[in-house]
Amino acid sequence: MGREEAYKILTTYLKNANLIKHCLSTEAAMREIYTYLTPNASSDEIEKWGITGLLHDADYEIYGGDPARHGMVITEKVELPKDIAHAINSHNFQNTGVQPLTPMDWAITCADQLTGLIVACALVHPEKKLTPLTAEFVLKRYGEKTFAKGADREVIKLCQEKLGIPLDKFIEIVLSSMQSISNKLGL
Repeated sequence: MGREEAYKILTTYLKNANLIKHCLSTEAAMREIYTYLTPNASSDEIEKWGITGLLHDADYEIYGGDPARHGMVITEKVELPKDIAHAINSHNFQNTGVQPLTPMDWAITCADQLTGLIVACALVHPEKKLTPLTAEFVLKRYGEKTFAKGADREVIKLCQEKLGIPLDKFIEIVLSSMQSISNKLGL
């Protein structure tokens, strides 16, 4: 499956512009995380990780508000490679019961939560843009429990244990990836 086909699937099932932007953010993050983890990254693997990020929330509007089904419905409706399907099923492991196993599974799980926190940071920044944000700014907001309460800090922090990436570096990678597509995100 190529990126164009994955994007078509995403926009077939997902109509909310902000959710599509979230998926674009997570796609960019996954590409950068893979590149960081794999210095001699293959373009096929970069593409696979990106597609995983792009499609991870494709069923968000159709799962009927049942968190145990989110991440499961899209893989029932669309035939995806097994590793991508497992990563999508496991990104919401607290509700689906599907445990993340591979680095790709853990990357989507952690990045999904962090991209939302970064968008919240951009929205409270005086310029309301991603480009002036720093990893230090995001890390400071990460430490504020009442800020962007929907972003699960414990899940984000798993980047250290499960991927071997220090939290500050993980924030830097994901922030940089989102800044590189800030025009697409409208931030």
